[in-house]
Amino acid sequence: MVFFAAVLGLFIGSFLNVCIYRIPRGESIVWPGSHCTKCGNPVRPLDNIPVISYLILKGKCRSCGDPIAVRYPVVELLSALLAVSLLYRFGPTPAFVIYYAWACVLLIITFIDLDYQIIPDRFSIGGIVVGLPLVYFLPVTYKDAIIGLVLGGGLLLAIIYGYYFLTRKEGMGGGDVKLLAMIGVFTGWQGVLFTVFASSLIGTMVGIPWAYVKKGSEGTLKAAIPFGPFLALGAFIYVLWGQYIIDWYFGFLG
Repeated sequence: MVFFAAVLGLFIGSFLNVCIYRIPRGESIVWPGSHCTKCGNPVRPLDNIPVISYLILKGKCRSCGDPIAVRYPVVELLSALLAVSLLYRFGPTPAFVIYYAWACVLLIITFIDLDYQIIPDRFSIGGIVVGLPLVYFLPVTYKDAIIGLVLGGGLLLAIIYGYYFLTRKEGMGGGDVKLLAMIGVFTGWQGVLFTVFASSLIGTMVGIPWAYVKKGSEGTLKAAIPFGPFLALGAFIYVLWGQYIIDWYFGFLG
């Protein structure tokens, strides 16, 4: 089952790459079929095997020789890793299927936000609409899901307006608010609090070195880093190990 989940995750990851590339451009994710983004030639089936084809082709298009972004095999491998880790966590249950689909959405959001600094509403708001009926199959009560939805949106709104009030500058965008609200549906209010804490901690650890790297080229510590990927990572960590981390933390304090 682990092997099957990994292989399925690789092929689903190939589809996620299509979504990441085409959705921000307003293109169909169904038609046309896979093709080189440079020369436009169709990708042959044998050249479309996740990871393996990339290695055989040495990261270059067979038709024009243009480099293929390393992101493609990375997304495929991440998708397989998500599938295997969630299978270990939930077993072959409806919760596994739902959380894997949710994690794939977070993966798409992560790379779109990194490229364009946007989070499409079709994923955040759509995730809220689709997720509420699916709470029945998850280890989350409807009460906690509703509180998570309200808290997720309200907490980031308070942070955004508080930051603007103190600095008169815009910080996070509205897309982050809707994303955290969607995360709250699938994780409950406990997951929202954990996600905010974990994403802020990881974001600080990444953001400070990144700001100094950018300072070397731009002469300033200002560096815009999208927050969506950190929210997605924090939420995924909660789903996998959140309760263990919380128990360890309070046990450590006590």
